[in-house]
Amino acid sequence: MDFGESFQMAVKTLAASKLRSGLTMLGIIIGNASVISMVGLGEGGRLYINQQLQSLGPNILFIVPGNRETRRLGGLETSRNLVLADAEAIAQQVPSVVDVAAENTTPGLITFLNRNANASVIGTNPAFITVRNFTTDQGRFLGDLDMQRNSAVAVLGNALAERLFEDQVALGQSIRVNNVTFEVVGVLAVQGSNLGVNYDDAVIIPITTQASRLVGRTSPFGIEVSFISATARDSESLQTAEFQVTNLLRLRHGIVDPAEDDFFIQNQDTLLSIADTITGALTLMLAAIASISLLVGGIGIMNIMLVSVRERTQEIGLRKAIGASQQDILLQFLIEAVILSAAGGVIGTLVGVSGISLLSLLTPFEATASGAAIVLAVGVSGSIGLFFGVIPARQAAKLDPIVALRSI
Repeated sequence: MDFGESFQMAVKTLAASKLRSGLTMLGIIIGNASVISMVGLGEGGRLYINQQLQSLGPNILFIVPGNRETRRLGGLETSRNLVLADAEAIAQQVPSVVDVAAENTTPGLITFLNRNANASVIGTNPAFITVRNFTTDQGRFLGDLDMQRNSAVAVLGNALAERLFEDQVALGQSIRVNNVTFEVVGVLAVQGSNLGVNYDDAVIIPITTQASRLVGRTSPFGIEVSFISATARDSESLQTAEFQVTNLLRLRHGIVDPAEDDFFIQNQDTLLSIADTITGALTLMLAAIASISLLVGGIGIMNIMLVSVRERTQEIGLRKAIGASQQDILLQFLIEAVILSAAGGVIGTLVGVSGISLLSLLTPFEATASGAAIVLAVGVSGSIGLFFGVIPARQAAKLDPIVALRSI
């Protein structure tokens, strides 16, 4: 019997027991769909995080207070030793840096008439909008005169402006931030979340005004900041800018031993590398967990095929009695197992791709079906069918025709 005849016979046999064949394929279907969906989800998460980091601004450096080792070990007590004067010194004395923004974030209660909203209050300087690559939708951003005069002016995030003013014009309106009156001079375009802060739901004010009217001076060295962000001239200048900023801050803070640094610097490339490493590991973990269902599906195929051998003892005995060889019987049962697993793999792929498309519609993740994941999942499912089909196929091939015919 050639391969074509064995294939036709295997298809007819499986078609005769549609419910059993469908249930047997279910484990493979779930396994393939899970693997493809999990890999797609991981890839979508990686793209989403990269987009968020890219949106922070081009060629950007982040100077954060505290020792790198302390933060790495999970230290809760982080010294707050960066001040506005540090940011101003970087802007004036580091030639490889174009713009520098200082930022300090505190919670606040924002009030307009009888409407209240809890939002982040971000104190910063005019360079913030350039460094972070933001744009205004209405009005203007903060200016140098606002900083010098400690002006009570505010720029609202897009979502916060809609919540407070609904259909009214926000520009020129007066709001209260922690019971201090501010004039709205601008509204940001939609920006989304960055570094744990939702800028669409925030109010931005001059950092000097924040220090003098809202939080006070909490550092004896000047106006305290949460972190400083700086833009290098170009991507080739990032390393130079990091080196120059490090030396300047060590000089200003009186640090001789680098191990005693009370700040550390992260550049965008480093953040992207860390994000890729983490999301890659998570994707592998998710795929490994989902692959367990493929193994369970393979075991299910083996169990059903073993039952099928017992039920088809008479058929096997008759075929061997009329001249079918062990290889013919072995081939037919292997083909049946491979058909079940491959068909389950194809259906599971369709389900997985559909799930990824639905995920892209319902979440901000731009999840995509990885071609490599599809080929791997279908190939593995077919191999699983072949592997787990060997035992029942060998059992059927070795069946003694005399013993089989006695059961007729």
